[in-house]
Amino acid sequence: MSLGTVNRILLALLGLALLAAGASVLSASWPFGGRDEPLLTPHGRDWPAPWWAVLAGLGVCVLLALWWLLSQPRRARLAAVLVDTGDGAFAVLRGRALEEAVAADVQEAVAGVARCRVTLRGRRGAPALRVALELEPHAVPADVLAALAGPVLGRARTSAALAALATEARLHVTPRRARRVT
Repeated sequence: MSLGTVNRILLALLGLALLAAGASVLSASWPFGGRDEPLLTPHGRDWPAPWWAVLAGLGVCVLLALWWLLSQPRRARLAAVLVDTGDGAFAVLRGRALEEAVAADVQEAVAGVARCRVTLRGRRGAPALRVALELEPHAVPADVLAALAGPVLGRARTSAALAALATEARLHVTPRRARRVT
C-alpha cells in the first residue's frame, strides 16, 4: 500500500470521525443527555475503570501518528541532478527534464517499445533511473535492453556529465489479443 493511499484513508477516517462528533454535538442527543445537561457531569469526570486500555489505545494512536508524520518527507523522485560544468562550478538539471528526455529517446531509438515510463531516484550526486518498458508482442527483450544500455543511457550520461548512471529496467510485454476465426 502506497503512502498516498494511507494518507487518503487516514484523512477519510478522520473526516468521518469529526463529522460524527460535530453532528452529535449539534443535535445534542448523543452521547449527552440533552440540551440542558452539562457536557461533563461530576461522575463523568472520573477515570474509567479500564484506564490502562484507554492509555494503551492513546499510546498506539500517538505511535501511528508519529510514524505517519515521519514517513511524509520521503520522496520517490529526485527533483534535480548536479551537473559538473568543468570550471569548478555545478549546474542543476531538473529531474523531470532528464526523465522526459530519456523516455523520448527510448521511444524514438528503441524498436518494439509501446510505452516507456522513467523515474529518477537516488541522490543529487549519484542519481539512478528506473525505466519501465511496455514491449510490443514482437519485440525481442535482449535487443531492447542492449539498445537501452548502449546508446540511450550513453547519451543520458553524457548530457548530464555523469560518470555512471545506475539503471533498473522493468520489462512488460503487451498481451496480444487472439484473432477471431470465422
